[in-house]
Amino acid sequence: MSVAPAEILSLRRFGDDQIVTLAKLVIENAFQPIVEATTGAVFGYESLMRGFQRLGFASPLELLDKAEEVGQLLALEHLINSRAVAAFATVPDFATRTLFLNFDSRLVGGEGDIVERLVNHLKRANIAPSSLCFELSERFDSGKMPDFSALVRQLRLAGFKLAIDDFGAGFNGLKLLCDQPVDYVKIDRHFIGGIERDPRKRHLVRHTVNMAHVLGTRVIAEGVETEAEFLACRDLGCDLVQGYFIARPTTHLGELQPAYPHLESSGAARRSSATLDSILIRKQIEQLPAVRESDELESVFDLFRLNPRQAFFPVLNANGEPRGILHEYHVKEMIYHPFGRDLLKNRIYQRRISHFVSPAPIADLDTPADEMLKIFAGMDGSDCVILTENMRYAGILSASSLLKIINEKQLKTAQEQNPLTGLPGNRAIRDYVQDAILDGDETRYFCYCDFDDFKPFNDTYGFQKGDLAITLFAALLRRHFIGEEKFLGHVGGDDFFVGVSGWTDEEIRTVLMRLVDDFRSDVRQLYSDEHQAEGRISGYGRDGASKNFPLMRCSIAVLVLPQGFILSDSQTVSTRIAEIKARAKASESGLVLELLHGD
Repeated sequence: MSVAPAEILSLRRFGDDQIVTLAKLVIENAFQPIVEATTGAVFGYESLMRGFQRLGFASPLELLDKAEEVGQLLALEHLINSRAVAAFATVPDFATRTLFLNFDSRLVGGEGDIVERLVNHLKRANIAPSSLCFELSERFDSGKMPDFSALVRQLRLAGFKLAIDDFGAGFNGLKLLCDQPVDYVKIDRHFIGGIERDPRKRHLVRHTVNMAHVLGTRVIAEGVETEAEFLACRDLGCDLVQGYFIARPTTHLGELQPAYPHLESSGAARRSSATLDSILIRKQIEQLPAVRESDELESVFDLFRLNPRQAFFPVLNANGEPRGILHEYHVKEMIYHPFGRDLLKNRIYQRRISHFVSPAPIADLDTPADEMLKIFAGMDGSDCVILTENMRYAGILSASSLLKIINEKQLKTAQEQNPLTGLPGNRAIRDYVQDAILDGDETRYFCYCDFDDFKPFNDTYGFQKGDLAITLFAALLRRHFIGEEKFLGHVGGDDFFVGVSGWTDEEIRTVLMRLVDDFRSDVRQLYSDEHQAEGRISGYGRDGASKNFPLMRCSIAVLVLPQGFILSDSQTVSTRIAEIKARAKASESGLVLELLHGD
């Protein structure tokens, strides 16, 4: 909304000391939904300032800078935040949502107890502190503020949640993530814009997600403006998303929805079917009872007493999100001290559960087991990985459970290998394709190999000779495809699969043509001299009619997914491959490559 210059000028006639008085008249709070990436359900809202233009400022930051300059920053922040909290209290189901508020770190060390003010305000509105998350901006170098760490600790002990805003675009986000126990990292929109086309951005976001999860921190992608950006962020493991593609900020709170169905139509579920990892993880999950931050310490003592073999318990906030673990050794000194329990109950001592919480790595239930092992290994000395489903606590995995999963996975994979060729079977192929279509860092080639005229050969020479042809092809595959960037699978019978990443069309075409030629030449030796001389064999087709067939060869249909292209539905791969296979069988060379576009 543009504002007439005259209106701006009339407001600017007032003195600088009137900023807060004028702000009361024109400043409004707009809420922008932040949703769960895998479900589209609303997790919370960021409160954004509106109406600053009417005071003659081009952005909220300009207004805040001016307020700081004239000594009115604390009063202005209090006005904006108290209005946001009041508005939040009118939202249906606010108790299960989170309100994200920007916190200006220039207030650190200033006059007035900010935390106490906020706690009292929330009590009056009947809102739990864990429903509020303060966004710490990278705009200012908090490392130069001596009281900053103390304030962060105070906010966290009071039960508030903390996020690093604009991560990657400011002063010291990485240092903040390292030094402070934050709940969320909000990746700056610079890294999100066009992420589906930019391998460098995807690489950085993927590693930020992994790094954050190791530290027990969830990741929010900011500024998601297109469906392609949303799908890329979700598939890279971002827990939450925010931006115009989800919903624009609104001052009309009645417009807010509990979920956004268009995200489901964009394929909100990351995987169409349960992976082997997911099945094994769900078998091993331990659903330990959890402690709430708001519980009395006395209840923790009872929990340890009733579960004498359990050394720790997960700690959740009022919204059911993990905050870390509470270990027996954190409180046992107090328990066994003659006056320890009385001291802990003493209100003057003011020790709460939040004082004893240690961070723990967090992973979603659908995180691959190998990735989970990396997360666990990255958090040295951790007792467990806390598992979540749709951001809420689902259980824990201990080190021994995780090792069992990895071991069982290896056994299952070995069992599912084709006994004739020793190559992975259909489940492994499906999991490979599902992972590869979501990873657009490099060009991917899905090669489906099928023998032409195998049936008359099998009918004439018997299954043992047929098995020889199959093992011969498997041996050729292993000879032609060596290295980490390839995957070889046996679909069954005379159908094989090769997955390759990072090659060029010319490289894949050269290797596959060599494979086709070598197989045609080598499989000839399995025919009788007479059939070799004639170059054909008589037999029965699939329609039962007798006719002559050429000697066996292999045809290969290749679906190419270009670099930067991400696909969510693996069914598209199957459909397109079926079309290409028919063309490959009908072609003279036996090889057809087709590029899959996003159109």
